[in-house]
Amino acid sequence: MAEIRRFPFVSHLRSAPTAHVLHHRGDRLIRSGRGLATWFWPLRDSVAEVPVDDRDLTLTVHGRTADYQDVTVQGVLTYRVVEPERLARRVDFALDARSGRYAREPIERVEALLAQLAQEQVLRYLAHTTILDALADGIARVRAAIESALADAPQLPEFGLAVTAVRIAGIRPNPDLEKAIEAPTRERIKQQSDEAAFERRALAVEKERAIAENELQNRIELAKREEQLLEQQGANEKRKAIDEAESAKIAADGEAERIATVEGVHQRIESERIAVLREAPIPLLATVAATAFAGHITWPTR
Repeated sequence: MAEIRRFPFVSHLRSAPTAHVLHHRGDRLIRSGRGLATWFWPLRDSVAEVPVDDRDLTLTVHGRTADYQDVTVQGVLTYRVVEPERLARRVDFALDARSGRYAREPIERVEALLAQLAQEQVLRYLAHTTILDALADGIARVRAAIESALADAPQLPEFGLAVTAVRIAGIRPNPDLEKAIEAPTRERIKQQSDEAAFERRALAVEKERAIAENELQNRIELAKREEQLLEQQGANEKRKAIDEAESAKIAADGEAERIATVEGVHQRIESERIAVLREAPIPLLATVAATAFAGHITWPTR
C-alpha cells in the first residue's frame, strides 16, 4: 500500500514500484505512473493505486461429475494488471487520504471475477465427465479448459487483466468415495505384492534345487573320478606285481642257469678227471688214492 504523509492543507504520497498511481483532480488525470511520489490536495484531489505485480488467486471449486459424484478442484491462478488505467475506470481503486488504504475492496472484486470465470469452466468440464475420468486425467483437462476460456474471455481485456498461469493442484472426491475408489486399487496392489512374493519364493526354491542338483552332480563326478583313480591305482599295482614277478622269474632263471652251468663244469671236470685216471698207470692211481685217503683222515692232537 501507498505511504501518505499529511501536512497542513496538503499530503504527500509515495508508492512502491509494483503499484501504478493515478492522481486525479476532479475528472482530470494529472499524473499517472508506477512508483510515483506526488503531492495532492486531500479536499479536492483523489488518488488511486492499482497493483501491477503478479498475484496468485487460490481456486477451490466444489462440483458434481456426470455420474453425480461430489468432487473438489483446487488450484492457483496467477494474474496481473496490464492496463491499470482501464481497470481503474471499471473498479474503484481510490485510496483513503488519511490511512492510505483502499476505500473499497477492489482486489476482492477483481479476484471474484476471475474466480467466477474459472469456476464456470471447471463446472462445465465436471458435468460432462465421470468421476474415474476426472481422477485419471482431469487435472490436465481442467487446466487446459481454464486457460482456453480465459484466453478468449472478453471480460479480461475490458478490465485490463491478463492471466499468466493456471495450476491445478488436484481433484479430490469426498472421503467415503475416495476410500471406495481406492479399495480395488489397494486390493490389486496387494495381489501384485503377493504374486511378487510367491515368485520370489519360487525363484528361491528353484535356485536351491539348482544348487542341490549342481552339488549332486559334483559329487557324482567326484565319485567317478575317485573310481577311475582306484582303477588306475589297481592297474598300476597289478603292472608293478607283474613286473616284480617277471623280474623274480628272470632272476630265478638266471640263478638256475648259473647253478646248472657250475654243475655242468663240475661234472665235466669230474668226467675228465675220471677219464684221465682211467688212462693213468697203476702206480699213479695208488698215489692219488693215498693222497685222497690222507685228506680224509683226522689226526689226534696232543
